[in-house]
Amino acid sequence: MATIAESAVALDIDPFDPAFLADPFAAHPALRDAGAVVWLPAIGCFAMARHAEVQAALKDHTTFVSGRGVGLADFATEEPWRPPSLLLEADPPLHDRTRTLMNRVASLGALRKVMPQWQAKADALVDSLLGSGPFDAVPALAEAFPLAVFPDLIGLREQGREALIPYATVAFNAFGPRNALLAETMEAAAGATAWVAQSCKREMLTPGGWGMQVYEAADRGECTQDEAERLVRSFLTAGVDTTVNGIATLIHAFAQFPDEWQRLRAQPGLAKKAIEESLRWGGTVQTFFRTTAREVEVAGVQIPEGAKVLLFLAAANRDPRKWQEPDRFDIDRTASGHVGFGFGIHQCLGQMVARMEAEAVVQALLPRVAEIRATAPATRRLNNTLHAIGTLPVELIPA
Repeated sequence: MATIAESAVALDIDPFDPAFLADPFAAHPALRDAGAVVWLPAIGCFAMARHAEVQAALKDHTTFVSGRGVGLADFATEEPWRPPSLLLEADPPLHDRTRTLMNRVASLGALRKVMPQWQAKADALVDSLLGSGPFDAVPALAEAFPLAVFPDLIGLREQGREALIPYATVAFNAFGPRNALLAETMEAAAGATAWVAQSCKREMLTPGGWGMQVYEAADRGECTQDEAERLVRSFLTAGVDTTVNGIATLIHAFAQFPDEWQRLRAQPGLAKKAIEESLRWGGTVQTFFRTTAREVEVAGVQIPEGAKVLLFLAAANRDPRKWQEPDRFDIDRTASGHVGFGFGIHQCLGQMVARMEAEAVVQALLPRVAEIRATAPATRRLNNTLHAIGTLPVELIPA
């Protein structure tokens, strides 16, 4: 593969080095400018960071497959650390069957029914934070709100729900190499992983929730009982940590760009555009891998069959070939076409959950908060896949 890789520019960049993970945006221009396809010797794989090529690879699911793993490990040659996801790490026809089932459960209509309850909880949470002085918006808001609404949607037991965050941290770290970061989080989350495994079982779920609805689909023969358990786990893997970081990133953006908050208060109809711009600008999900099912040429570079290709989603979302002034957070921007939730058949199943949770938070803040003021610099929590915010000291100035 190294010989074939000579047709691509080699870059001395390790995307899983702690310094890179702390500030990936600093290295993205070099990745984009070196070529449409580059070779990363540090991890022995190809990479794409421009919007056009990333979006095209995500769309071409027959060439750039997911069933061999969307992390660095190739499931054709390596044993996965857990049974592969029947959605994220599956190709058609298996993917189509399970996705159709899950789309019926996680429907927009079902979300609209719970939105009034979510809005009431967001309103109460923001009320409790107003006038309280500086606080850390990660645990107090970005974690507190999803943990207040998402577990009820799935039908999880009350005790131990906080395990969802450390478990998801491990899951997203596992898409990278077997590095110290993964080892540390796996050890720290051993109890959380056990809690999640137990919580996916039918007897642990409450009637009416999305989890039980998946098992009822199994009763109708739409999947097996074992597949139902794995599909419930997919909800729990991707349903909290990404949303936590998405909400934290949105708050962080408005603290960094206070004029945009004032613009949104003057034009509340821009709320949905503001959320989309945050998804484009914030880069919560930085990367995912694909594996080539055949030899393919991309922009003059020959990529052999069985090659891992790292897709830099966040770099694509700030590609100046696609966006004007891409590093600026602009709530009036038309951000459609961003790949923050992926693209194509593997586009994030829970994207509407994430959008509606963010919308509930924004609608709670708008009439109550005159300014979202940073009281200290934000810190980062390193993750092999996510650009996660560790702490976010802010103060909400009442309207």
